[in-house]
Amino acid sequence: MSTAFPSSHVPQPRQARAGARLTLTLASLAMIGPFTIDTVFPAFTRIGQEFGSDEVALQQLISAYLAAFAVMSVFHGPLSDALGRKKVMIGGLTIYLIGMFGSIFAPNLGSLVLLRVLQGMSAGAATIVSRVVIRDMFAGSEAQRLMAQVMMIFSVAPAIAPILGGWLLLLGDWRWVFAGVGTYGLAVLVATTRLPETLPREARTPLQIGSLLGSLLHVGTSPVMLRVAAASAFGFASQFVFIAGASIVVVRLLGLGEQDFWVLFGPLIVGMMSGAWLVGRAADIMERARLITVGFLGAVTAAGLNLLLVSLAPEFTGGLRWSLLMAVVGPMLIAFAVALLFAPIQLEVLDLFPHERGAAASMGTFFGLVLNALLAGVIAPLVTANLVTLAATSLAFAVLGGGMWGWHLYAVRRPARQH
Repeated sequence: MSTAFPSSHVPQPRQARAGARLTLTLASLAMIGPFTIDTVFPAFTRIGQEFGSDEVALQQLISAYLAAFAVMSVFHGPLSDALGRKKVMIGGLTIYLIGMFGSIFAPNLGSLVLLRVLQGMSAGAATIVSRVVIRDMFAGSEAQRLMAQVMMIFSVAPAIAPILGGWLLLLGDWRWVFAGVGTYGLAVLVATTRLPETLPREARTPLQIGSLLGSLLHVGTSPVMLRVAAASAFGFASQFVFIAGASIVVVRLLGLGEQDFWVLFGPLIVGMMSGAWLVGRAADIMERARLITVGFLGAVTAAGLNLLLVSLAPEFTGGLRWSLLMAVVGPMLIAFAVALLFAPIQLEVLDLFPHERGAAASMGTFFGLVLNALLAGVIAPLVTANLVTLAATSLAFAVLGGGMWGWHLYAVRRPARQH
């Protein structure tokens, strides 16, 4: 769709199969985001006690990170189109580490929020650009297979992160959480230095403000991009609403402690890993658009079932295991369905603009990040009064995502039917 370069300058896949080291490195880059968000949840109580902050104020530690991530995500991709993928990832990780280790010395909540902004501004260089690297190096079913494998490993992060955060709190105060995640980020930076550069110089865009903004404008105003990006954002939100409100759901609604986040995140990880595994298996036997459609239909069905389960369950008290099971099985099924569509729809976005994959990755991610920031800072505190309102919100997002994807399919196929 783009006319920025002749077709000969589109980055061509370089390998037939992905090795274990490459897969693990790309998955580690993708895991930066969930580790930065979810590891902090168990520390909320102690941060609030030290700084005298309530639940709404503490949620800004998540929303500030996500908002900064969203704003800067617009630029990471185009910068990688101009400078190369590797330079942008390494530079972003370096700034990220400054923000993460700096949090250890934060004297108040305001300064901690500002350092979370710095982390959000830089973390996207790793997570967003790593997706572009996959499409630079591979095509077709292998690209989908690798994206699914990366997501399978990445799926472990939301489950491990809060558990790790709880363990780190056993060592001391909340600052140990930021030190632990910073150490992980340092290891990822070392691994990233060993990646190849996947964008040749002749395929890069000029490093000029006008060129960068023009690329973003071209991609961001495309009706096709807007539809697909909105579908992806709403679909993922049907799962992310549980993650964004995890500190409230686990502690207040389920009455559990700071070492008990595994109760919610364990089932989520099972769902995400199972769905990602199935995506990898389906790469050679199912058309990508059809797999995405199946994912959206599954998400709506699972979210509807979740609403039914929590509506029928008796009010949760610490000893009612049946109520607890009914509260977490729905999110697990939603996570499974969302995993079916997530990796394929990321490739769908990248293939819309083969000459500007970085800009496409940025704009495709931007819409989801803005919605995630709103979920963490505004929507989650409003819809977590009880499990029923939370489930209804998840269902609404699944329906919106499926509706946008259906609109996209109709708009794409209508010209073909007319001819």
